[in-house]
Amino acid sequence: MLESLLYGTLTGIALCLTFGTVFFSLVQNSVDNGYKTGVKIALGVLVCDIVFVFFAIYGTALLPDIPDFKKWMAGAGVFFLIALGLTNIVKGQPKIAYPKTSLGNLLYYFTTGFLLNGLNPVNFISWVTIASYIRTNLHYNYHQVLMFFGASVVAVFLVECGIAVFAHKLKRIFTPRVVTIFNKVTGVVFILIACQIAYVNFLS
Repeated sequence: MLESLLYGTLTGIALCLTFGTVFFSLVQNSVDNGYKTGVKIALGVLVCDIVFVFFAIYGTALLPDIPDFKKWMAGAGVFFLIALGLTNIVKGQPKIAYPKTSLGNLLYYFTTGFLLNGLNPVNFISWVTIASYIRTNLHYNYHQVLMFFGASVVAVFLVECGIAVFAHKLKRIFTPRVVTIFNKVTGVVFILIACQIAYVNFLS
């Protein structure tokens, strides 16, 4: 059990260090609007990962039987990332434009994290691949699998919260000019990842 706990924790940490859309969104929003927004994004990612892990453990039979489901999901992800990327590139000084009510603020950032994670098919495929590996190669039993994935999703959440806090602590070096440049770079990264998803799912 300790081995599955350790490997699960290390896997969760490794999954956080891929510098994908969630990483850049965490840093950007934590710098722009405070570390609490990054935590809300991480919470959305956590819930999405739990959903992915559920299907990775219990199989994909419960998923809706939609023709070309993966391509539909990839297409939605491409659209979402391009929209986010263009918004970051064309906007000026960062401002909180979304309603500042507690519920509205939480819902906005939670949904952002959930969609950033969920609309990239690679994330779901990664969890399914990991589930297959630990069963066939490491020969984990049911309880070890649960322990492994529990440790993984908790590690992902804690590391992402840490990234949000760390980015906020470094806010003093992010002058308005630096923040604007970083936001535009983040926008370009989002669009490039969208192009990668589109190429893998529609052109290759």
